[in-house]
Amino acid sequence: MSEFKSEIRDGMRIDWDVPIEMDDGVTLRGDVFRPIGEGEYPAIMSYGIYAKWLHYADGYPYQWKVLTERYPEVTSGSSCKYMNWEVVDPERWVPDGYACVRVDSRGAGRSPGLLDPRSPREARDYYECIEWAAAQPWCSGKVGLNGISYYAMNQWLVACLQPPHLAAMCSWEGAADRFRDGVRHGGIYCTFTDDWYDRTVLPRQNGLGTRGYRCRWNGDLVSGPETLTEEELGANRSDHLGELFSQSLDGDYWEVRRPDWSKVVVPFLSAGNWGGQGLFPRGNIEAFERAASEEKWLEMHGREHWAEFYTDYGVGLQKKFFGHFLKGEDTGWKDQPRVQLQVPDTSGRFTERTEDEWPIARTKWTKFYLHSAGYALDADPPAYEGAVSYAGLDEGVTFLAPPLEEATEITGPAAAKLFVSSETEDADLFLVLRVFTPDLKEVTFQGAIDPNKPVALGWLRASHRKLDQERTRPFYPFHAHDEKQPLAPGEVAELDVEFWPPCVAVPPGHRIGLSVRGRDYVYPGGVGGDRPDIMVRAFTGVGPFRHDDPRDRPADIFGGKVTLHTGPSREAYVLLPVIPPK
Repeated sequence: MSEFKSEIRDGMRIDWDVPIEMDDGVTLRGDVFRPIGEGEYPAIMSYGIYAKWLHYADGYPYQWKVLTERYPEVTSGSSCKYMNWEVVDPERWVPDGYACVRVDSRGAGRSPGLLDPRSPREARDYYECIEWAAAQPWCSGKVGLNGISYYAMNQWLVACLQPPHLAAMCSWEGAADRFRDGVRHGGIYCTFTDDWYDRTVLPRQNGLGTRGYRCRWNGDLVSGPETLTEEELGANRSDHLGELFSQSLDGDYWEVRRPDWSKVVVPFLSAGNWGGQGLFPRGNIEAFERAASEEKWLEMHGREHWAEFYTDYGVGLQKKFFGHFLKGEDTGWKDQPRVQLQVPDTSGRFTERTEDEWPIARTKWTKFYLHSAGYALDADPPAYEGAVSYAGLDEGVTFLAPPLEEATEITGPAAAKLFVSSETEDADLFLVLRVFTPDLKEVTFQGAIDPNKPVALGWLRASHRKLDQERTRPFYPFHAHDEKQPLAPGEVAELDVEFWPPCVAVPPGHRIGLSVRGRDYVYPGGVGGDRPDIMVRAFTGVGPFRHDDPRDRPADIFGGKVTLHTGPSREAYVLLPVIPPK
């Protein structure tokens, strides 16, 4: 195995490009930032695809600008010289007695091999890296995992393998079920992965060499040292996008790429983002509800995807957790409530509150019934049969509730029951839970990526309406996605639609709205905010999580007239989690 460079810089001992041999002989590369003094330290590890030598500001200049300008505390106490996308800043962790380990995943950055994102092979590699770190003379034998998004998602998978020295992990805004959480929302193909793969994965593939980035702290090649041809690069990666698109039903392909919650037994902190609808919060909540671990905590926050992990709030929470599990310190974590929520109001302010469980036990499950007459939402079901129609690829219809008589918090899982017919054999439904001011201006929120996020989103392809009865609850319809059940044109079908969990405190006088659409939500105030360079199109309310691939939604199938049916025999409603004060 080749040598690596070790040096003392900025108050740390840094080992660059350390070779880590996998069980199949492939050698991955990792960096280790640790205290200068001799000793044994717990490791904070990340393993992923975004290239460990690529500085945050070089790979993601827009996000870096937002992070440092809106949250100046991030640069306090650190030169930020070694900041890397979605992983910890070693200058804020090493002084506290941690060794920070960053490993480029197979086929990415400095690590050679076949690039196959979020695959079983990656999970096995991660296991090997954890056990490698635990065996090093500088390690105490305890390894913790930390990181955002990709670095969170792969934690669920490696936890299923139960590495002996994995002591704790913090999965920050990490999806879990790839089919439901990102690729096929309600069975509808989401184009986000196409953009993500082309703009953030391929530019960091190992073998780009001189055609890739250069590291700002050592001047070397981020995706080197070899420079391969396009043909060689292509041969060194799986057909990732082709595989995802072709797997339109749940099955074996997806099963090995999602966690088996019965095998996740390690202590963990699952930190989700209310505003990440389309990728981030659903997996964090599912992990907390379903994982076998007896020591698990849920935290839910807001603001940008790339912010709270690095703020004093986020770092403080992480250190409180890891100090307890990796160092045995009395950080107060033993008294930490199982659920910690940052609850937003309509002005964008957050109020912190703790709970003992999820869903919240005192939830008042409240139905608002759809009335086709007047496009109303009401606490009482309609007395007469009715129907309303819209074009299947159009912006649909909106139902509006009366002004709220008192302040109302809506926090938790939510669902809708609809009765639908179509002129064709299928229909895609895009549901939007909305809040309007007394003068009917929509209230939106800073999302994880989009600056104008509605309260909550839900999706369902009618032919995917089959429920998994074992997993389904009244407030949480869980769809099997294991077979297609085409509609009979003109016949009414009953559909249960899952909303990704909303959280908002709504003032009196405001109104709840439900839109049922044939395409993605579009913020009525126009295109919002600047767009990060890695995003292909301007933001319109759903960030990069769009569902407009014509291969998946041909007009002859999804463009027919869709009709929503209401009345005593078809009581359509939206079920909301209203939270009484403690």
